[in-house]
Amino acid sequence: MKQAQYTNDDVKILTEETVFKGFFEMKRVQVRHKLFNGGWSRVLSREMFERGHAVAVLPYDPNTQEFVLIEQFRFGAMATCDSPWLYEVIAGMIEPNEEIADVCHRESFEEAGILLTGLQKVLSYLSSPGGTTERLHIYMAKTDTTLAKGVHGLESESEDIMVHRVKESDAREWLDNGKIDNAAAIIALQWFFLNKQKLLKSWQ
Repeated sequence: MKQAQYTNDDVKILTEETVFKGFFEMKRVQVRHKLFNGGWSRVLSREMFERGHAVAVLPYDPNTQEFVLIEQFRFGAMATCDSPWLYEVIAGMIEPNEEIADVCHRESFEEAGILLTGLQKVLSYLSSPGGTTERLHIYMAKTDTTLAKGVHGLESESEDIMVHRVKESDAREWLDNGKIDNAAAIIALQWFFLNKQKLLKSWQ
């Protein structure tokens, strides 16, 4: 792979200010960066959404050949979807000094009432680097889907999460017909179908 031509050293942050701080944070920065044709850009003003970094985990049961997916209300989906209740993978924010594996285990129990084994990193990606600094880490894990049922979530966070056991064939169909409509779930499921045999072998 070709090494990146430029690095963080080729960006000058001139000013940085917090313009909003609530549950999330919004910052406004003024920057200049090197240009491909030489020289420096003009001063650019950019607003960045600061929400920290997150981890998402797709639990799978090799015995039942089922995934655990969750369903919950997402206000942001109302702008483009007929229903803002989305099918998702289990996910949560990474707190300062917290290990990613601990987040996977904590969120899986809080959101679905399940335990994980065989935790394996899949990849990580930038959620939307034009407007946020967030990086999302995707993991796979083994679980016992016979224990996955009911409604879960923390009352203190107003979570109302329905747990679903989803067969492989159904998950593939949901990918094809757009029923799975968020990046983390799409990426995790597509990775599984491309790498299933390698994953199962690593769990033996």
